[in-house]
Amino acid sequence: MHSNQLGALGWSAFQQKQLDQSPIDAGCRVGRIVEVQRDLVLVADGHSDFWAALAGRFRYDAMMSADFPAVGDWAVVRRGPGDERGVLTGLLERKSKFARKAPQTGFEQTAAANVDLALIVAAAGHDLNLRRIERYLAMVWESGAAPAIVITKSDKSPDIDSAVAEVESISPGVRVLATSAVSGDGINALRTLIRPGETAVLLGSSGVGKSTLVNALVGREVQLVSQVSNHQDKGRHTTTSRKLITLQDGGMIIDTPGMRELQLLDVEDGVAQTFEDVEQIIARCRFTDCQHRTEPGCAVREALQSGQLDADRYASYRKLQREAAYEARQSDARLMRAEKEVWKKRSQQGLANMRRKRLW
Repeated sequence: MHSNQLGALGWSAFQQKQLDQSPIDAGCRVGRIVEVQRDLVLVADGHSDFWAALAGRFRYDAMMSADFPAVGDWAVVRRGPGDERGVLTGLLERKSKFARKAPQTGFEQTAAANVDLALIVAAAGHDLNLRRIERYLAMVWESGAAPAIVITKSDKSPDIDSAVAEVESISPGVRVLATSAVSGDGINALRTLIRPGETAVLLGSSGVGKSTLVNALVGREVQLVSQVSNHQDKGRHTTTSRKLITLQDGGMIIDTPGMRELQLLDVEDGVAQTFEDVEQIIARCRFTDCQHRTEPGCAVREALQSGQLDADRYASYRKLQREAAYEARQSDARLMRAEKEVWKKRSQQGLANMRRKRLW
């Protein structure tokens, strides 16, 4: 195993332990998925990059979309000498993953895997939506990665310091950086956050400047950037696929398409961590089952009245808490439906095989 080359791609003790416990078959190798295009994945193994197709058994065993490869995954691939393409036979367990509910199907959709740092990107001005940032924070805390918040287009803001302070007020303990790809402000500070051998992912809405940020970090144009609208100061959606891009200092970054709609999955722990300040206030209520309405000794009502707790932030907490609780109830039902579909597919395949044998 060429650990030095894989280390540059983010290989860690977490992945090595899996191989030690379950060695891969002879003729197979491990590589990192740097791009996904329909039924093909681009794999980097430390020596070369090559495309690989999904093995039939892998497809057959996959229960739902979340089981399929995502950018950042570590894959087991089979590729013989002289083969132009490989065959993906399996995936290693993910250290972290970013998943949301797909708007069309309602099933889990993995945006990126094995990420160390999640950069939540929002543009200064009209796009600086605190409630949206809270939603992203809940997803990031649930994923297992560390969050940071990047405010882009700082050169367009008349008071960027106030904007940073506003974001810091709803993200205690999270690093908030103001950046400008035009002036270069904050780019070096952001670059130092992505350490060699570690992977960052950019998360944010369409047009906030994620691709421009990637180009500034890399130092050359690697992502297509669209023109900015004059009346909104907002770029159009340009990134249509996810890619793992290596930076000069040895870190890696995944640019993701803008999410116009961020539907959360089961993120109860992420919500609790995002709103730790709110939960600390709730813990001071006289009754453990306090509904925060008319009960005596309610710390939440007192905090709202005194201004210690912002009413919009509390409303956001209640909303995300309800969403997370609902998704927790639905996740088991979705998994059960997916498992039924798998067994239905296998049963149909078994019947088809029996018919073929009779014909012969």
